[in-house]
Order: sequence, then structure tokens, then C-alpha cells
Amino acid sequence: MLAAVAPLPQELTGTEAATGRTLAATLQAARPQPPFRSSAMDGYGVRAADLALGRFTVLGEALAGKGYAGGPVGTSSAVRIFTGAPVPEGVDVVVPQERARREGETVWLDVSAPLRTNIRAAGIDFKAGDLLVRGGTRLHARHVALIAAAGIGSVSVTRQPRVAVLATGNEIAQPGARAAPEQIFDSVSFGLGAMIEHWGGKPIRIAARPDETAAIAAAIDHTLGEVDLVVIIGGASVGAYDVVKQSLAGLGLAIAVQRIAIRPGKPTWFGTIGGKPVLGLAGNPAAAMVCAYLFLRPVVHALLARESDAAASVAAHLEGEVGDSGANECYLRAMARTDAQARMWARPFDNQDTSLVSVFAAANALIRRPAGAKAAVSGTVVEVMLLDRS
Repeated sequence: MLAAVAPLPQELTGTEAATGRTLAATLQAARPQPPFRSSAMDGYGVRAADLALGRFTVLGEALAGKGYAGGPVGTSSAVRIFTGAPVPEGVDVVVPQERARREGETVWLDVSAPLRTNIRAAGIDFKAGDLLVRGGTRLHARHVALIAAAGIGSVSVTRQPRVAVLATGNEIAQPGARAAPEQIFDSVSFGLGAMIEHWGGKPIRIAARPDETAAIAAAIDHTLGEVDLVVIIGGASVGAYDVVKQSLAGLGLAIAVQRIAIRPGKPTWFGTIGGKPVLGLAGNPAAAMVCAYLFLRPVVHALLARESDAAASVAAHLEGEVGDSGANECYLRAMARTDAQARMWARPFDNQDTSLVSVFAAANALIRRPAGAKAAVSGTVVEVMLLDRS
């Protein structure tokens, strides 16, 4: 799948609009932060060698954004200084104002107790040339703050992939519309759309189509030129009405993956139409959304040139029991928690029916069981994939 996907072009965006976007090029600092020695608190700046004098003449003051302009500070002299202000030349210690008594232009400083310098070095945050954020990083608020601190007003980001999402099936009704007694509401395309948006893409949800080759082909043909990736839900198994692949054959569908040895989601398939990637997911909600985490997420990340961690997992203790996995790799919807000893536990839900949206909504993790894994008892260490990552 990843071999069929190339990163999308770059575009420029303002730093204020960069949250959630994927940085296209690594950023380095052009200057140190802060670019000067600065005071860590409000107080009086003096020479450390003069501390024993106790009494000082106040020459002036240094404010944040406006330094002391009187030149180097000499013997028995002090400068009133505030947090964040540039430290004048000659000053190498700031005595907190709580340890000062001032009368007019004279100040007495209490240095009977140990004293820190209370001066931040120039470049203590980062230096000129330091790496700020690596290309391929999804920008969170903490990254945006760092970029702004470096004085960078705009950044190059990867264009957000446009992803068409189409649910198929005669039984599908639009939420908010009147459903016939034998219909169910479309949930999967809405769930996948939310996932795609959360992962950095732009979902384009197509109204559900019935299990008719002409209707499915027309919907995809109409949308294909406007998107970077197509996701089709349902119609991928072996039933008489599973006609998606047949529908797309006339558009030039080239199948690269017919099915996957996984449960749930074995009917998952992948191909291209004129070089445009197309991912087919099973119609059952849990199967579609599990495989979206496993396959759609890394494909979206590849379009964004973002390093994907979709396959990353953590170790947890099984809470409960699981049976043999059989011939397919299995993913069990589960609830992960951390106990008072900081150990992670994962409890699989009793009902793993792939039609249950409620179970998937309640889960925050998937327990991965390799193909051929034997039954496991409570306390066994298992591999867990956490769902609520960014």
C-alpha cells in the first residue's frame, strides 16, 4: 500500500494556522533564545564580588524589553531589574527584591543566606543553528509556541490529503433521514471521516450508494479527479451483492491486495485507478474502523510525509482470558488502564461482534494476537495498540 503512495506537495501557512498540520521541512533557529542574559526574577543586579558590602547605590533600572543604558555596573552600584530584563554588563547576580530594603537611591541587600545568581544565560532555551522541529512532525501547540519563539512567522507544510469516503449497501440510510424498517444508519463513513480529519486529512464524504455497479462506478468516477485517496466501505466480500471491485473494473482498477489474513477485516483490499490509491474496507463497523487504524492511518501519513506510528504498540497485562487466534492475526477491542503500581492492563470486551459500534466506541485499545497464538489467561503479557493517539 505504501509503495503506491507519494507525499503530496508543500504549501506555506502562517504559524498561527499551523496547529495540526505536518511540517514539510526541518526548522532551525536563526538566533539564540533569549539573545541576551536575562533576569530570572525581580530584584537588584550587582557584582557578586561586592555582595559583602551590603549597601549599594541604585544607578537606574532595567525592564523587560528596555535594558539599562548607563553602561557597565561598577563597584558598590546596583541596578533595579525586573524579570525578563537584559542583565547589564558587570552584573553577575540578581538579589531578589524580598531581600532588599531601599531608601531613595540607596539599597541594602541581605546576603546572609545562600544566594543563586538568578540570571539566565543567553541561548539557554536554544542557540542559533539548533534544531527546533523535524520535518514530518505533526505540529501541536507546543511546537507552534517553539516556532513562534524563534521568530518564524510562516512554515512549509504538506498539503492535507483529500480523502473520498463512500459507504455502499442497500441497507444504508443517512443519519437524520427517515430509515425504512429494514435499514440501518450509516455510521462507518462518519467515523472514518472523523478519523481522517484527526489524522490530518480532509474527508470528502460521498452519500451512500446502493449495491449497484453503475451507481458505485459513477460516484467514484465523479470524485476521482478531486481527491488523493479513495476509501470504499462494504461490498468487498464474496456475496452476490458484493460488487465494488466489479463496479470499479471499468474505471481501470488494478488490485494490489485482494484480502488480508486478519480478523476482523479479512475482506480489506487495496488497489489503484490510474495511479490513484483506493482502499476497500469491510462493511461491518468494527472491522472497517480496526483496519482504518491499521492501514488507512499509515497511508494518510505517507501522503503527508509524516512518520507513522500506526503499528507501534505497548506491552500490557491481560485482564481476563482470550481464546486461540486461529489462522488469522486478531485485534480485540479492549479497555486499557494503568493500576496504582503503574502497570498497564487490557481487558477485552466480552462481545467482539464486528457489527457493534457501541463496543468500538467504548474501547480505547486493541489487543493484538498473532496468527496461531494459543489461548491466554489473565496476567499474560500481550501486545496492545492504543487508539486515542494523535
